[in-house]
Amino acid sequence: MTTIAHSSTVLKELVKLLAAHGSAFGQDRVYGRIVALVLAEVLAVARHRVTDLLRALGLESEDWSAWYRVWQRPGRFAEEAAAKVVFRETLKEVGIEAVYAMGVDAVGVPRESRKMEGSGWMKCPRNPPWRVSIHRAQRFVNASWLAPLVNGFSRAIPLRFLPAFPDKAVRQCHDAVKEQQAGLQAVQWTRQQLDGAGREAQVLLCLGDATYDKPEFWRGLPPRTVALVRTAKNRALCCLPGPYPGRGRRRLYGDPAPAPQDYLQQRSGWLNTTLLVRERPRRVVYRVEGPFLRRGMPQVPLFLLIVRGQSWTRAGQTKRRLPCFYLVNAILVEGVWQLPLPVESLLTWAWQRWELEVTHRELKSDFGLGDKQAFHPLAAVASVQWSAWVYALLVLVGLRFYGYGSPHPRRSAWQRSRPRRATLITLLNDCRLELAHASDFSALFAPSPHNWLEIEAVFLAPRFLSPPRASP
Repeated sequence: MTTIAHSSTVLKELVKLLAAHGSAFGQDRVYGRIVALVLAEVLAVARHRVTDLLRALGLESEDWSAWYRVWQRPGRFAEEAAAKVVFRETLKEVGIEAVYAMGVDAVGVPRESRKMEGSGWMKCPRNPPWRVSIHRAQRFVNASWLAPLVNGFSRAIPLRFLPAFPDKAVRQCHDAVKEQQAGLQAVQWTRQQLDGAGREAQVLLCLGDATYDKPEFWRGLPPRTVALVRTAKNRALCCLPGPYPGRGRRRLYGDPAPAPQDYLQQRSGWLNTTLLVRERPRRVVYRVEGPFLRRGMPQVPLFLLIVRGQSWTRAGQTKRRLPCFYLVNAILVEGVWQLPLPVESLLTWAWQRWELEVTHRELKSDFGLGDKQAFHPLAAVASVQWSAWVYALLVLVGLRFYGYGSPHPRRSAWQRSRPRRATLITLLNDCRLELAHASDFSALFAPSPHNWLEIEAVFLAPRFLSPPRASP
């Protein structure tokens, strides 16, 4: 059996990306500690508590207070400053003419303490729908960049992880924010970053679920921003008002329009298209209606996209996909309201919103989101944002090194087929394998409280950032 060759530059790509964040952390001493913690996140194989990270570095016998201050002091880990660097790195992957796609979705971080900052009672997602229960958790809004589509594949890389604590949550240093307000704040921040980077004409596409179908979200969208949001099947819509007759006050709304679910009964007006989603063609039956208006926002015309449900039989079992209803803001072109993007592009990106759920699963299952014992009011939030930031670095490195949608080589002899894309576990295993084969990191095999000085010097040395030498 032949030995599978492992990569030799994944870890160096990670360190190059960390070097780009040098200005975001101020002092070299703080930057060195940040690099150490990122390395510890890679080496930790089970839980990702602070003690587990220090144990991975061989520092469990030293004073821990300086490591906890990374999240307790506002100037040590600045979430927004780090997010700006990640955003600039994503611009290297998206052309000016392309659409910059992002998604917003809420995620709950389970907590047990009733005194932790931001913790409150929320619906427990681990229970089945017929047995609803509650649990203590912190609510964050994940605003992620969606990588360009390749063979129907994309990945969600967190840009901002904003706290969205409800009114009844424990709050000492953070204000109560609704989910749609935090999502709108993330969209406005991304638009500002695009304009600051000289991409004022680039279209920003935001994907969201039905939580963001609120008038305050639609009204707050910045210019050159398109929002594709799921809506309810019984959403009340109005037609555009007719021409002004010249008497009385101008009408803001027209006659009531049919509910979205009423269009399912019509036989005509449906169109067919085939979308490429994760290397598989998907036949979609849809229709476009509008433009319409919603009460409370007469200045924002919306188009209604309806995707008909499907049913198919596989292995003797009948499966069904329920119909979906989307709203998208319209644009005015030569006096006519039109869709801001081609309908095939909108429907293709609508499939990719699931990548945010994949991000939440990997953060919780494989990366220990919320494991850190941080009970300080600032650290309870910053430690969660830290995990999302490190995850964004790793996934961005994986996209650049492994590719976007190309099949990944087999990593073990017992693996039956080639994975269609690399996962977070694949990237972590390759980084650990490189550390195990690197002579500079031989101290990792016998950790002690005095070894980190040698490891830190290797990481900060310029030769570690140099390209690998060609083998003879």
